[in-house]
Amino acid sequence: MLSIRRLTAHYGAAQALFGVDLEVGRGETVALVGANGAGKSTLLRCVMGLVRPSGGSIVLHGDEVTHLPPARMVRRGLALSPEGREVFGTLSVLENLELGAVPLALKAAEKSRRLEEIFSRLPKLRERRSQLAGTLSGGEQQMLAMGRALMAGPKLLLLDEPSLGLAPLVTDEIFAIIHQLARAGTTILLVEQNAARALSASDHAYLLANGRIVEHGASRDLLNDAALRTAFLGASTENPAASRLGAAGLTNIRLEKPDMHKLDFMPTFANDDELQAHQLRGLQWTVRHAYEGSAHYRRKLEEAGVAPADIRELGDLRRLPFTTGVDLRDGYPFPLRAVPFEQLVRIHASSGTTGKRKVLCYTQKDLDDWEFFFARCYQMAGVTPLDRVQIAVGYGVWTAGVGFQAGCEKIGALAVPVGPGNIDMQIQFLLDFQSTVFCSTASMALLMAEEIHRRGIADKIAVRKIIYGSERSSRSMRRKISELFGGAELFDITGLTELYGPGSGIECTDHDCIHYWSDYFLLEIVDPETLEPLPDGEWGEMVVTTLCKEGSPLLRYRTRDITRIIPGPCTCGNLMPRHSRIRGRSDDTIKFRGVNIYPSSIDTILSATPGLGSEFQIHLTRDEAGRDHMRLVVERAEGVEAGRGPELSREVAYQMKRQQLVSVDVELVEYAGLPRSERKSQRVFDNRIQDEIV
Repeated sequence: MLSIRRLTAHYGAAQALFGVDLEVGRGETVALVGANGAGKSTLLRCVMGLVRPSGGSIVLHGDEVTHLPPARMVRRGLALSPEGREVFGTLSVLENLELGAVPLALKAAEKSRRLEEIFSRLPKLRERRSQLAGTLSGGEQQMLAMGRALMAGPKLLLLDEPSLGLAPLVTDEIFAIIHQLARAGTTILLVEQNAARALSASDHAYLLANGRIVEHGASRDLLNDAALRTAFLGASTENPAASRLGAAGLTNIRLEKPDMHKLDFMPTFANDDELQAHQLRGLQWTVRHAYEGSAHYRRKLEEAGVAPADIRELGDLRRLPFTTGVDLRDGYPFPLRAVPFEQLVRIHASSGTTGKRKVLCYTQKDLDDWEFFFARCYQMAGVTPLDRVQIAVGYGVWTAGVGFQAGCEKIGALAVPVGPGNIDMQIQFLLDFQSTVFCSTASMALLMAEEIHRRGIADKIAVRKIIYGSERSSRSMRRKISELFGGAELFDITGLTELYGPGSGIECTDHDCIHYWSDYFLLEIVDPETLEPLPDGEWGEMVVTTLCKEGSPLLRYRTRDITRIIPGPCTCGNLMPRHSRIRGRSDDTIKFRGVNIYPSSIDTILSATPGLGSEFQIHLTRDEAGRDHMRLVVERAEGVEAGRGPELSREVAYQMKRQQLVSVDVELVEYAGLPRSERKSQRVFDNRIQDEIV
């Protein structure tokens, strides 16, 4: 949109700008950061036509505008909110706003429309529309200056030192408005001394010193580059003025946690050979640890004729016996335990609601490992210490929320641990805390997206990334969530209770796969029927073997999740191997709104309800809005009259809500109304995803 080339400017004999190059793309917020006297305001005044450049060019929308006067620049789509506000103190708020549109000669109707838009965005100005501008507080005058500029309907908004002289809380309010403008599509060139504020609020930044651009790049990279902070931004509390921009507030960027910007949670293997050597050591340790610590595993290994010493290469993994969910339920409450009780610090349990849950025990090292690679997930998604992470995932014995929170705090971001549900509070927190990352199930993310759209607040929230898991999602569902959230980037995170919890893998920024942490577990794909390993690229059941898990190690655990290993390196450059997003299950487990439901548990409910037959079907659908629905079709018992249908339907719905924690639609049919089969009857009809998932 704006291209500045080799711009110079003088005040008499004094040169203020020395060959400045700068670009602003459509829809971007670009920050120009520098100390007092660096030339920031001069550059804005040159762009606006208030100062005549002595050299170089300014191109707007492809047209040369270097020497155009301010009124013509306004008509070309520019507006300036100047340093010091420059409001007309003896005029009312309304009169000040109207001045912003004078160069455009707007008709009355259009002027009224723009005023109403500004009042809705800046409600304090509506309250004070008749008040003299000179009687407003500093923050209110800054809002007025911004509102006056917005009256011109700018395609490019120039903001000069919007936080100058304002208290921190008022600055928060001003920058929240700036963010809302950016989310609404306004292109912004922001000049600011407070570098922490400017870099946090922008996409790209230019650092100006003594009239010259000395550094530029993505704002988040500039904030989180440890070497840059030390060498240029002045990350030193002993002598901040010694840095080239020390006086510009750059020394206040989260220096209380400097190490957070240096932490790297990615593995350090140089190549696949180093990774495989690490995996072999982990596999050998795990087999010996399971053999020596777990009576269950010792028995299974002996039955398979495998001893720890037999594991000499990674290919020996196939000699190990499989572990299944039945093993976990039979060993309840501490299945697969391989350490003394005094070493255990926590249990994790599955989200399922049938019978005895799958419960796994964990040592402190297990939890430390989980926290570490969960932070790795956040790192791969681009989350930094500057983010505010709203966690709308369950807490309690199903400990997903704890993992999201621990990884968030490990990477140094601000955790907002709300938990699931409570849409009104979720929305309020998004607005109040300006959360930049939202973590939830896919269905919760869709529900939030629809509510954000219904309330028309997409431009008032700050969410730029959504990390979701627990449920399958199609490309169309992901696209809808992103659009309704105002263009947020989605990351599918994987995991299961038996394997620590969520965080065992996440998609990268290229968004075509899931990178999984193969330095913590091995992943195989097997044929669900024959249990024979399948080659990379073929769909099958995921089987996992842990490499360092102490409390409850896993040997070839059948997850029942259907996916495939993607061969070859990822275009993102990360060494960690990849699998596709989860396509389904190899058993008849239903994942519905984040809860594992087994048809056998539904059968138990129906069998305990007098008046119902033994045959039933479960139909899962997804409506146009993307919400999942379950319809339960049940036969009446033989001889039960149709008039009892409403009563029986209400009872089934009540028991499903009470025992399975889900709401269902119940449809009763006459006895023998459902088809019979000599083979296993098909009970589950999952029609939720019609398009691609990968």
